[in-house]
Amino acid sequence: MIVNYSKRWRIGDRILKEAGVEFLIKKWVGFPMKKLINGIINFRKNFLHEYRNRFSKLVAGQLPDALLITCCDSRVVPNILVSTNPGDLFVLRNIGNLVPPYQADYQHNTDTSVVAAIEFAVFTLKVSDIIICGHSECGAVSALLDKQFSSDNGALKTWLKYAEPAYKKFQQGLLIDSNLAPHNRLSRINVIQQLDHLQTYPCIAERLQAGTLRTHGWWFDLATANIYHHEPETENFILIDDKKAAKIFSMLFRKSSP
Repeated sequence: MIVNYSKRWRIGDRILKEAGVEFLIKKWVGFPMKKLINGIINFRKNFLHEYRNRFSKLVAGQLPDALLITCCDSRVVPNILVSTNPGDLFVLRNIGNLVPPYQADYQHNTDTSVVAAIEFAVFTLKVSDIIICGHSECGAVSALLDKQFSSDNGALKTWLKYAEPAYKKFQQGLLIDSNLAPHNRLSRINVIQQLDHLQTYPCIAERLQAGTLRTHGWWFDLATANIYHHEPETENFILIDDKKAAKIFSMLFRKSSP
């Protein structure tokens, strides 16, 4: 759904005026929170009835279809891109869609948030699929490529160590679609690298071996809004469209066969 923000603001302004808080409107002009507050008003006015029933059914628990690991970038909106409803996806977002390699000693691992999400998805939610989705024009990847970190970005520099193996492969000439700009080639390599990291987790490796879990690499192109699927046999990324869907399904079924 593409939201008409100007219309949404007008609806919100009218309702707020009717509530007798017109003086707040003037203070909010140009204020970023106005968009969000009006979004809530718009949701309540136009969509609450539809979604209230959906959410009420989720009170008892969630049974998502997959764990999706993607970037924090505000331009990447998973539920829109894959047309899902609340409860369909268990989503983990971080800078650069990174997965730290498995460490048995959690006491000395400062990156337990990602580990906790993976374990919860696998052990509690029992998802059958895990997707790592990178994207074009990724700021984290560009920072890794340029090696330009300010004193304010110390944590970012430390976090991006989990993408260093991808950077080394990029430097060594791993060819991932030479038509792409360097930072976008590295972004795709990073998706493959994080899939490798994911498989270092015993709970993941065991389920992959048993055929009860599948992992997938996706890449979202901002310029075209296309999503590409990683093809392990060729290391290529193929467009997910009507024509390629049958091929992708075939790969998935073959992958899940014992």
